[in-house]
Amino acid sequence: MVNFGDLVQNARDTFDSGKSKPYEFRRRQLQQLVRLYEENQQDLANALAADLRKHKQEAVLFEIEFLANDVRNTLNHLKQWMTPEKPGKDIANMLDGVYIYPDPYGVCLIIGAWNYPLQLSLLPAAGAIAAGNVVILKPSEVAPASAKIMAELLPKYLDNDTFQVVLGGVEETTELLKHRFDYIFYTGSTSVGKIVRQAANEHLTPVTLELGGKSPLYIDSSVNIELAVRRFLWGKCINAGQTCIAPDYILCSRQVQAQILNQAKAVLDSWYTEQVQGSKHYCRIVSDKHFQRLKSLVHSSGTIALGGDMDASDRFISPTILEFFLCCLHFKY
Repeated sequence: MVNFGDLVQNARDTFDSGKSKPYEFRRRQLQQLVRLYEENQQDLANALAADLRKHKQEAVLFEIEFLANDVRNTLNHLKQWMTPEKPGKDIANMLDGVYIYPDPYGVCLIIGAWNYPLQLSLLPAAGAIAAGNVVILKPSEVAPASAKIMAELLPKYLDNDTFQVVLGGVEETTELLKHRFDYIFYTGSTSVGKIVRQAANEHLTPVTLELGGKSPLYIDSSVNIELAVRRFLWGKCINAGQTCIAPDYILCSRQVQAQILNQAKAVLDSWYTEQVQGSKHYCRIVSDKHFQRLKSLVHSSGTIALGGDMDASDRFISPTILEFFLCCLHFKY
């Protein structure tokens, strides 16, 4: 295992030296990130296909080009963001020169997620670099091909003193969290987020926890059902539903439910044909463990109204809609 104490100390020594702070250094590192995305698009897409069976169009749109455009935007604003601000003054400091300097935190730990393994690792990394920080990146081990290609490519493009990639699983992450960082950025589940927060509390380290949430829909008879169904299926079918802000459930009347189900079948057939598993545009579940979790969820959460086809050997679950009914009571006092 990597000596994480030495790794973190070396990162802190680099930050204390001031290497990561100058504008030209930050700009050069960001330009190198854009080069990485442009020169290795096919290899990055191949890694996403290996982990999640992502079609290249989806990989480019939601991860690779998404990342490149974010960095291009950052480059356009970097000098402005680094410029000290001159806030308004009151009578107490009317004769003073008052400035707000945007200083970096220091050594940042970024723990990526598996559902968008490139985007959710490298998007916060680009922001940390732009702010003048030193970065230690821990990609998700659940998407091993994406983690591997980041570990291979990033040292070729970025300064190795200010940017390090650490591979591994729970053991390595646990060991990393024993050390003091100046900022931690974590994307993932609520249960692990609590562990990250508790570890950060030991050192009073500020943390960003991107834990997703619930995204319910309410659909009534006043809407354009065809348009509504196309929109929520688009959001749900991207990455085979493995998106933290994908629609979770729909609240509607039974009459609207029937319309939704009829329209949903027509839309899905037009996108993927009736043989969804054969479509090259539909992703797969990231691991056997997550496949079994979702299979159990499908069979325990309601009645299958649409879809429900599964193939464990292919980690395939078709777009599936479950139905369940709520009984609402109105009390008068």
